[in-house]
Amino acid sequence: MYSIIPIPAFTDNYIWAICNPETGAVIVVDPGDAKPVEAFLQQRRYSLIGILVTHHHMDHIGGIQSLKDHYGVPVYGFEKSKIDTLTHKVKEGDTFSLMGLEFSVLEVPGHTLDHIAYTVNEDLDKPALFCGDTLFSGGCGRLFEGTADTMFSSLAKLKSLPAETQVYCTHEYTLSNLAFARAAMPENNDLTRYRDSCESMRSAGNPTLPSTIEIERKINPFLRCDTGEVKSSVSQQIAKTLTDERQVFADLRKWKDSF
Repeated sequence: MYSIIPIPAFTDNYIWAICNPETGAVIVVDPGDAKPVEAFLQQRRYSLIGILVTHHHMDHIGGIQSLKDHYGVPVYGFEKSKIDTLTHKVKEGDTFSLMGLEFSVLEVPGHTLDHIAYTVNEDLDKPALFCGDTLFSGGCGRLFEGTADTMFSSLAKLKSLPAETQVYCTHEYTLSNLAFARAAMPENNDLTRYRDSCESMRSAGNPTLPSTIEIERKINPFLRCDTGEVKSSVSQQIAKTLTDERQVFADLRKWKDSF
């Protein structure tokens, strides 16, 4: 009944369109630019009925005012965010219904302090996670406002979601993330197979997303800081033996920043 379609924006953003083809209703997630959304709606003769926002960076909110003015739709975002276009402010544990779907809210600070994610566990063929810039396939967001410890806790929430959860992040960073993941986990065969698959997808002009929580648990070094392979690589990188997974995560993130 529902479909989830990426609308490309800027250089590597995806604005996710959650669509009900039977009614033509659409919810968009993180519309940093209104023009590609409007083109998508016009081409398919769909109607926008809501906007979900994960955090305040301009490449995620830049198109909201124009879409809101044109379509008069509700805009959901974190209650403590300074985004001035929000109409519905939500927090951890809140649920709301939109387009016949029930969304749940997770607070996942780290990339920014106002970052939230949305999950849909019923009504879709598979559970879905809209996680903005917190979790990427093979990676995670930079720490612009939060600490490494904060981001570690946020990722732990996402890691604990059902394995079949589809991961809809908002950037096509997968191949560059996997290059770093390979440095951190050179003997990981799951990673090798996944990289080859993603390279084929990109060669064909297709997105590498969505990923799944199951895949990320296997190939994403930022979700594997409790494993010997990642602890060993990070320890070698900083010439110091690490055992605490939170410290491993902190030094892994620093390594990625300069990779």
